[in-house]
This record gives sequence, structure tokens and C-alpha cells, in this order.
Amino acid sequence: MELETNLFNGGTTKFYLDECFIENYRGKQPDWGPIGYFTFKRTYARPVEGENRTEEYWETLRRVVEGCFSIQKAHCMRLGLLFDEAEAQKCAQAMFKKMWDFKFIAPGRGLWMMGTEFVDQRGSMALNNCGFVSTGDIDVKGSKAFEWAMDGLMLGVGIGFDTKGAGKIIIKAPIREKVVFTIPDSREGWVESLGYILRAYFFGTNLPEMDYSQIRPAGSPIRGFGGVASGPGPLKEMHEDIQKLLDSRIGQPLRSTDIVDIFNFIGRCVVAGNVRRSAEIALGPIDDEDYIRMKEDEEKVKSHRWASNNSVIVEVGTDYSKIAGSIAKNGEPGVFFLENARKFGRTGDPADWKDKEAMGINPCGEQTLESFEICCLVETFPSRHDSLEEFQETLKYAYLYAKSVTLLRTHWKETNAVIEKNRRIGISQSGIIDAFVRHGRRTILNWCDKGYKYLRELDENVSELLCVPKSIKITTVKPSGTVSLLPGVSPGIHYPHAEYYIRRVRISKRSKLVPLLRKAGYNVEDDAYSKTSVVVEFPIHEKHFDRAKHQVSIWEQVQNAADYQRYWSDNQVSITVTFRPEEAGDIVHVLEAYEDKIKGLSFLPLRNHGYKQPPYEEITKERYEAMIKNIQELNLDKMLERVNNNAFYDRLSEGD
Repeated sequence: MELETNLFNGGTTKFYLDECFIENYRGKQPDWGPIGYFTFKRTYARPVEGENRTEEYWETLRRVVEGCFSIQKAHCMRLGLLFDEAEAQKCAQAMFKKMWDFKFIAPGRGLWMMGTEFVDQRGSMALNNCGFVSTGDIDVKGSKAFEWAMDGLMLGVGIGFDTKGAGKIIIKAPIREKVVFTIPDSREGWVESLGYILRAYFFGTNLPEMDYSQIRPAGSPIRGFGGVASGPGPLKEMHEDIQKLLDSRIGQPLRSTDIVDIFNFIGRCVVAGNVRRSAEIALGPIDDEDYIRMKEDEEKVKSHRWASNNSVIVEVGTDYSKIAGSIAKNGEPGVFFLENARKFGRTGDPADWKDKEAMGINPCGEQTLESFEICCLVETFPSRHDSLEEFQETLKYAYLYAKSVTLLRTHWKETNAVIEKNRRIGISQSGIIDAFVRHGRRTILNWCDKGYKYLRELDENVSELLCVPKSIKITTVKPSGTVSLLPGVSPGIHYPHAEYYIRRVRISKRSKLVPLLRKAGYNVEDDAYSKTSVVVEFPIHEKHFDRAKHQVSIWEQVQNAADYQRYWSDNQVSITVTFRPEEAGDIVHVLEAYEDKIKGLSFLPLRNHGYKQPPYEEITKERYEAMIKNIQELNLDKMLERVNNNAFYDRLSEGD
């Protein structure tokens, strides 16, 4: 009680790691994967104020851990709970070391935003990986689903949405009185402008003339969230395209394709703005032919329909032949078993219907979500552990990070309501195939089962201490991608490209990284598709290798997903099942065989894409050894810029 009193009388909600502990890491580098340091500096290292450089990993971890425990401390102060500084310091140091050793890592959004003034001032939206919003109440809430999605996307949140609002409103001619809306130079201003336009067509209200004069020019720095401004161009283009679409539909019901197109215009705008990738997934009914065929219009795909992956909501007993041909051709649509997601946590446990209010999923399909719900996902790496006991210890700190994020509110009351009720989190695993190779499949599935039960007990105890509800669901398997590159493990539950391969990354010719990469001995060449980019080649050797993705059958991949749905994930397992041309005929049979054992699947045909300088290229051991012979340590400690990949190639290579 004495500590509690001190906190309320002049105490601070900020938590700080001990300087003596930090000295053990200052100026050092962790055991990076082959492309880890470059990826970290390119994507997650924030500029250091007053210095001409970006953070080093120890500085990022310090910011992240201190931010996480500051959230816990503020929560305890707010509720009048005891916060033991000495115990917190011990726990925070253990969390730091776990991330330094790549036993687990905070999500990419956390590496970028946790512990910043932006989060302190504006809440937790930017700390969450994913969200979902339903359009089913569009006749009541109007433009809110679209505004919420745009706001989330601009903060780096991947957004899922459905087409349930189709047919619920008749598009109306707007009133066009002479009123000007001067768009504020802010995220909120952009979102507000979208709301004015959509409400005018949904409810026949006034459509003001948009004044873009206050929006800062392209290239200007964005303080707070970070990055550079795009200028008003992408926003103006979004406005024009949405109005053109809705003008053509006045007097007619809003269609499912209209809903998807509007979300896609939003996604394209955000990509052209500040965020590297704008991840969206659309969910529609399997009997909606217009929706199913949306990706067949090549011109519209090039224009904006590339912005979302499209899936269908299906039930056990569905006739999958309706979509098998399309899947065999281009991998879409994916399938989502909404009833299974509502009915089950882990499929190996009895049905509990705890998630009966769930409406959809996030863009990669690993999280069951209610409308306006967001979620924080944290990755663990079982292949970098020696025992179950060590893995369970890691799960504790991964859990504490994710649970802490649920303690901080967002700027959306609808989102706060569902977060405070569900406290949903997602403790994920990456390098699962690596772990199978190192420890054996049976051993890892045993780790999954016991690790899940350990997390459930931990959540019961911690939730009681924090005076919050237990988390409705706690585990997942996300596809990973960039985060798994830091320790150099295979992404999620996916097989590696090959034992030896080249990983290509595209960056601007003007990037200050280019001469440093050349100096370190990496091959850098002009981009065959862009006059403003270069391609950097990173030679990769998979340490724990058994088989490449093209050597594994469609059946084995789905069985892996089913096993992880049974023993580990009470949310979902995100997997993109790759298949050879001769396996296309198995798609219907796979879905029929596993429809009661999974919650969702997406597929991707393996083919020779024919691109020059592809993201991945298998090479021989001899070529790998020749490439690494001249590579020296990459020195990026004075780098100031945060570099973004080409979004088109990210989508090709990451499959999520």
C-alpha cells in the first residue's frame, strides 16, 4: 500500500529500465538473420532525435519494453492497484533479453510505435496488427465502417471487411450547396473528408466542395507517426474515383462490388500516402457471382482491386466446385468458415461458442474478430528454443506484451468497447517448419498443447491481478514475413523457398543504403522494371532445412494447419497453401476433407512467373558460397532514413 500511495502522490506513470542493465547491450548487435539487420534498419528503426542516425536494436528494444511496462504502470495507477517497481524491473529486463536473443519479438507495429509520444497522446490503434469492420449496419451507421477502416489503415492496421451492407441503402443524389470543406492537414482530416462524401450519397446530405490547400506538399516529414507526406494527390484521386462510382449508381441499391471498390480506393490512397502496405481482405458470400468475378476485370485490378485479397464465407457442406476453378487459376477466393470460428477455440477442445459475436477476420486470416475489433499479435520462435520449459518462459513475456496493449484505449469508442470485453490477443509462432526439422513434429505439437494450457493459466492469473476480463482467445499463427527476417527463420507455418536461395529487395536508387550495401559486398543492380530503383541480392542459407515449398504436397500443408488449429491456435492458422498444377484437381477434395478441422484457407498456384529479378531464386550451394565470400559486415549505424520496399513485389513475395 505504501508504493501505491507514493505513485499517486507525485509518482510518474513512466517506467524505465535500469541504466546498468542497458550498458550490457549498448553498442552491440544481436544474432541477426542473413537479412535481419538491413530489414530492421529499413523498416523499424526510428530516427534518433538530435542525431543524424536511426535507432540501433538495443535502443528500439529499450523504447518498446519501457513503453510496454509504462502501460502496465499507468493501468495500475488508474485502478489503484499495486505496481511493484522491483518486480517490474526484473520482468522488463527478462523481456528485453528474450527479444534480444530472438526468442520472441514484439510485432512490427510495436517495434515502430511502442513507447512513442504518438501512442502516449493518441492511444493504442497503431500498436495493433489487424482489425475488422462489418458493413451490415450501413443503413444505420452510414460511412463509419469506411472511415474506421481508412483511419486504421493510415495507422498501419490491416483491415478486413464484409459486403453485408449490399442492398441495404439506395444511393442518393447529394445536395450540392456552395459549402467549402477545408481539409485539415491530418489523418483525422483525411478521414473526415471521406465521411462527408459517403454520407452525401448514402443519405442525400450536402456534398461540400473540397479544399486541399492546407495539405502539406509531397516529401514533407510527418512528425509523430513518422514517414513523409504524399501531398494531396492520392486523397483527391480517391475522392474523384468514389464520386464517379457513386454518381453512376444514383437511384440504385448499393452492391457488394461497390462496397469492395470503395474500400479498395481507400487502400490505394493509403498506400500512395505514408504506409508501405495497405493490407485489406474482403469477405463475401459464395453465391454472389459479381463479387466472385471481381478480379477478372484486369483494368480494375490494375487500377485499385489489387488492394484487397478476396475471400468467401462458407459453411460445412458447401459445394466448393463453385470456386475451385478460380482458385486453381489465381488463388482467389480464399475460404473462411465463420461458423467454425465462432464455435471453436482450438478444434481439439469442445465447442464453446465463446466467439458467437465474431463477424470476420483480418487480412491474413489468423484472427477471429468482431466488428470494430482490433488485435495485437506477437511472434515467438520455437526453433530457437532448446526445451519446452524455455519455450513456456518465452510465452510468458510474449503474452505480457500483447496483454499490455489491450490495457490502452484507442480513439474509437466502438473499438474500446469490444477490446475491453474480449481482450483478444494472438501469441503466434514463426519458423514452425524449422522447429519440426530441429525437434521433430511430435515434439513441437506437444509443446503447442502444453504451451497453450500454460498460457490459459497465466491469463487467468494475470487478468485477475489487473482486474480485467480473461482474453477470449490468446493464440494464433500469423504468416509473418518481415518480422521473421530479423532472426532468419521461415515465415509462420510456411516452408522455405529452398535450402540456398537469393532474396531480392528493391530500394530507391537515391537511398543512402546503396553505397553501403555495395561497400559490404552485396550485389546491387538496376531494377528491370523501374528507372528509380535498384535490386539488392541477399544470399540465404536455411539452417534447419528438410524440404522446399515446391516439394511438399497440398495435403501435407493443410494437415500442418489442421494440427496447429487443433493443438495451438484458438484464433486461426494463417496459411497460404501452395500447389503444383497437377494438384489443382485436389482443391475440392481438400476442402471437403478438412472443412470441420480448419477455420480458413487460402491457396496459391506454384508457377514460373517469368519475372526478371524475382523476389526469390533458388541457387546451388556453390553459388551461395561464392556470393558470401566477399560479403563483409554491414555498417548501418549512421543511417538516418527509413526505407520502404516496392509494394508490388512485397505482395508477390510475402503471400499475405
